[in-house]
Amino acid sequence: MNISSGQKTLATRTDLKCLGINVSNTTLLRWEARGRFPRRIRMGGTSVAWFLPEIEDWLAERASERARTHYADY
Repeated sequence: MNISSGQKTLATRTDLKCLGINVSNTTLLRWEARGRFPRRIRMGGTSVAWFLPEIEDWLAERASERARTHYADY
């Protein structure tokens, strides 16, 4: 869903899983605390979301890192 007026689209936990980010909430919290993942926003109660453009940027950074880093020799 795109929202105009400068507002950003939100991604839920389910959306993260659809994007292939299938890690535990604890891992996400740890990554966020260390600045390794975009920070969540609290929607109310226990509901949280992330700004989708920030998630997309994070994924692009991972892809760029993959392209320039050689992790293993086979």
